[in-house]
Amino acid sequence: MKPRLADLITFSAVARHQSFKKASVELGVSPSAISHSIRQLEEQLQLRLVNRTTRSVSLTQVGLKLFENLAPAIKGIDEAVEGIMPFRESPTGSLKITAARQAARLFLSKLCTDFVREYPNISVELFAEDRLLNITQDGMDAGVRLGHVVSENMIAVPVSPSLRFAVVASPDYLQRSGHSAPRKPQDLLKHDCVAFRFPTSERAYSWEFEKNADVIRIDVNSNMAVDDMDVALDAVLNSAGIGYFHEEQIQALVQAGKLVRLLEDWLPERPGFFLYYPSTRNRSFAFKTFLAFLKANVQSK
Repeated sequence: MKPRLADLITFSAVARHQSFKKASVELGVSPSAISHSIRQLEEQLQLRLVNRTTRSVSLTQVGLKLFENLAPAIKGIDEAVEGIMPFRESPTGSLKITAARQAARLFLSKLCTDFVREYPNISVELFAEDRLLNITQDGMDAGVRLGHVVSENMIAVPVSPSLRFAVVASPDYLQRSGHSAPRKPQDLLKHDCVAFRFPTSERAYSWEFEKNADVIRIDVNSNMAVDDMDVALDAVLNSAGIGYFHEEQIQALVQAGKLVRLLEDWLPERPGFFLYYPSTRNRSFAFKTFLAFLKANVQSK
């Protein structure tokens, strides 16, 4: 009895992710269904393909050989199906995109809303988190991060215009801090600051400044460090110290007089957010449709 194609596809997903749970998310079935499919495949082949423990999943030598042999065939099936998608009257499919929280809130949320309105048969899952994921291993179609974070081996497409950061504090903090407002980046070392730390990093994000080709990175003295930019902004509004934010995040608060901008001449424009994806991956028709929509809408602004 030959193995079922569905079981071979399930095995291929488990092998790629090294995880029953992640494979279940990709295939849209329960982890128990994944386990049953793998067990059924092993029984039919009378070979052990996967080593399972309570904490990890790995391939046996035989399983690795099968995965390597299956990869071109699975890719060929995907390409064959995707090849006929342009003949549909309306594009269909699904996308998974991981994005930095501020990229999702300030730019990507509206873009995705407009996209699914125009292409109602394509669903988009947007994972807004500052944890840096491996988009290939975590089953994502693409990620969105600031330009300097994107790896050089990825294809990158602009999602936003160039951005400026802003250094701000509440009027109350500046009045009671006991120090004059900073006039150069080094003056920040005299002040309390609210720092941002990526969830996957042990160090707080360094604040970057530039003026007349003089580039300075400051590791501020942070009396608070958080892993969410909106929480950091709340702390600054509550006079915990000085903060460093995307300009779009604080504009309305500055106009309302709740925050004061500092060190303006040290904060030039920088590359904005980019959508990135592997150059080697076979892209689905749904993703190609989203990519064309992104380029048309960002370039038109």
